[in-house]
Amino acid sequence: MKTTIGLLLLFILTQAIPAQSVSFWAELTKLCGKAYVGKVEAAPADDTTFKGKDLVMHIRRCDKNRIFVPFFVGEDRSRTWVFTKLKNGRIELKHDHRHEDGTPDKVTMYGGTSPNVGSAIRQMFPADDETVKVIAAAATNVWWVDLVAGSHFTYNLRRIGTERYFSIRFDLKTEAPAQPAPWGWVDKK
Repeated sequence: MKTTIGLLLLFILTQAIPAQSVSFWAELTKLCGKAYVGKVEAAPADDTTFKGKDLVMHIRRCDKNRIFVPFFVGEDRSRTWVFTKLKNGRIELKHDHRHEDGTPDKVTMYGGTSPNVGSAIRQMFPADDETVKVIAAAATNVWWVDLVAGSHFTYNLRRIGTERYFSIRFDLKTEAPAQPAPWGWVDKK
């Protein structure tokens, strides 16, 4: 019996990573080095952080298992989305927030890991334990990213059980100029 269970586990662990997450990752990687302008599609009525501001994402650096996407709001270069490809085919999203001097904000590195391999165009990230420690109210947050090649990239947030819903859509048909480094960054040579 132990041999059968061991062989079954070995089979499961050695299977190829599902095509959905591979495809999503490949499409995100194709955008490396490019920047795109975004617009708020949905936000809470009292939002003053994003509405009416210039929004730009810059897929600035792509390593083998990590993609860094600075997200600028006007002159504010404090935010970077960090996507990490995990060995099991899942993807993690973290929000790296920095002060202008480069030091980490007290609210940083929150996010979550996709609970499954997602789809080729959508990955979802429910709040993880680290997020709850940093932002207790975000325990029911779910972020998701839609990436439709040649069309759009949307960054979305829903706080389950509340009216809080946020969405920014980036047009992938028109590139924006490359952006300066986000706060606290030292580019690799």
